[in-house]
Amino acid sequence: MDQFVTETLGLSDEVFTFLVLPLLIFLARITDVSIGTLRIIYMLGNRKVVATILGFFEASIWLIVIRQVFAHLDNWMCYVAYPAGYASGIFIGMIIEDRIAYGKVIVRIMTRKDVTAFRDFLHTMKLRVTIIKGEGPDGDENIVFTVVDRERLDGVLKKLKDELPTAFYTVEGVKAAAETGLIPEERNYLSMFRWMKGRNRS
Repeated sequence: MDQFVTETLGLSDEVFTFLVLPLLIFLARITDVSIGTLRIIYMLGNRKVVATILGFFEASIWLIVIRQVFAHLDNWMCYVAYPAGYASGIFIGMIIEDRIAYGKVIVRIMTRKDVTAFRDFLHTMKLRVTIIKGEGPDGDENIVFTVVDRERLDGVLKKLKDELPTAFYTVEGVKAAAETGLIPEERNYLSMFRWMKGRNRS
């Protein structure tokens, strides 16, 4: 690889060893760790095929990187590029995960105030809502449960803060949600590409 790159690009051995190679290792680590983050997300969402494909590419990139690291053990720049790429990959993977907003979450809301307006809002979003009466330290409370696609969560929380600003709420991930015994259609494999397309338009 070293000879091929240096001859093709006309670089000296020093430039390749201390600049190009560490940069390639850094970028490759970002890629494989970001893929690993997405793989875990799809595993938790029970998307076996997608998680398997992502795992294949993640492992392939890692093997290429680790081979180059062991082939250049005397290059201290590789020791910097490898962990730096790993850390950056975690950060970028979290950003990607947040942007594609894959999966569903359950929102639990506890409040002493009337929840009729907020319930009607959830109904307009075609969300299932369960409301039960409970008793808290300050008296009777309304407890609201609903399951929301993560891409719609921000809208729900914004409305919640507008209607019930003092309400206590929690948000937790959901592996699967079913209606009438059937698993609803999950988000398309190309969710990330749709987000990127929307960003380009804006």
